Amino acid sequence: MSRSQTSRFDDLLAFDAERELARLEPVLRDGVARHLGRRGVVVGVSGGIDSTVVLALCARALGPAAVLGVLSPERDSSPDTLELSRLAVSSAGVESIEEDLSPVLDAYGCYRRRDEIAAELIPGYTGDWRMKIVLPPILAEKESRLRLFTLVAQNPDGEEQSVRLPAAAYRALVATMNFKQRARKTLEYYHADRLGFAVAGTPNRLEYDQGFFVKNGDGAADVKPIAHLYKTQVYALADAMGLPAEISSRIPTTDTYSLPQTQEEFYFSVPLRTLDLCLFARDRSIAPEEVAGAAGISVDDVERVFADIDAKRRAARYLHAAPLLVEAG
Repeated sequence: MSRSQTSRFDDLLAFDAERELARLEPVLRDGVARHLGRRGVVVGVSGGIDSTVVLALCARALGPAAVLGVLSPERDSSPDTLELSRLAVSSAGVESIEEDLSPVLDAYGCYRRRDEIAAELIPGYTGDWRMKIVLPPILAEKESRLRLFTLVAQNPDGEEQSVRLPAAAYRALVATMNFKQRARKTLEYYHADRLGFAVAGTPNRLEYDQGFFVKNGDGAADVKPIAHLYKTQVYALADAMGLPAEISSRIPTTDTYSLPQTQEEFYFSVPLRTLDLCLFARDRSIAPEEVAGAAGISVDDVERVFADIDAKRRAARYLHAAPLLVEAG
C-alpha cells in the first residue's frame, strides 16, 4: 500500500485503541446513569469478540459490580460457547447467570419448525441431523452474479447433502432461528428490569450498518457501545484491554445453526478485514481504485462489494425503522 493510500485509511488502520477507551468510559458512565437513569448494565455473553469487548468495557466504565453477564446457550450452541463465555465473564470480573434456552425454544416450536422445513427439502432428514445455511462468497463468484442460499445438512454418519433454498423456505427457516435471538433478549431484559439495569447491545459497525441482527432480538438494546467501531477496531480494543487470546483468535460465528457456521459464509460473504476497508471507503467516497490497492483485490471486486453494501443497507432500513405512527406525537 502506498503512503497516499495509507493516509486515506489512517482513521481505520492507525486506530488508537487506548485513546478510544479513554473516550468511551466516561461516555458510558454518564449515559447509563444520567441519560438512561439505570444503575448498571446487563450484557448477553456469547463467547465471541464483540460481547466480550462490551462486557469488559462496561466493567471498566461502570465497575464490575454494576455489570451482569447473561449466558444463554441452547441445544445447537457450539461446544465451546459456554466455556468461552465463562472465560469472558471471569476476565471481566463480573457476576453472571447461566440460562439454558432449550426448553423455551422447544415450547416455541423452534426446533420442530426448523426440522419440518429441512425435511421438505432433503429426503430422509430427521431431528438428529445437523444443518446450516450458506451464501456463496462475493469474491469467488466470477462467473455469475446470482448468489443464492443453500441448505447444508449432515446426517449422523457425517454425510452431507446440499440443496438450494427457495425464497419461502429461506424466510421460514430464518424466522425459526430468530426465536433464539428474541428469547435471549427477553431474558436480558428480565434481569435488567429486576436489577434496575439497562441492556447493553453488542453489534459492531459492520453488523449495525449491514443489518446483521434480528429486529427486537439482538438488535434491541438501551446502549450500543461499539456500534460505531469497525471489526478491526473491536479487535484492537480487545488487545488494549488484554482480553483472552482464546476469544480474540476465534473466527466469528453465528452460533445459531447446529452445524458450525461463520458470519462470513452466512451473511457478509467477504473477509471481515476486506469488508472493513470497503465499508470505510464507501462511507468516505473513496474510489474503488484506491480501495483495491489497500485491500489487495481487483477494482471489479471492490465494485461488487460496494454494490452488496448498498443492497444490505437498503434491506436494513426496515430493521432500523421505528414503528409507524398514525399521528406524530
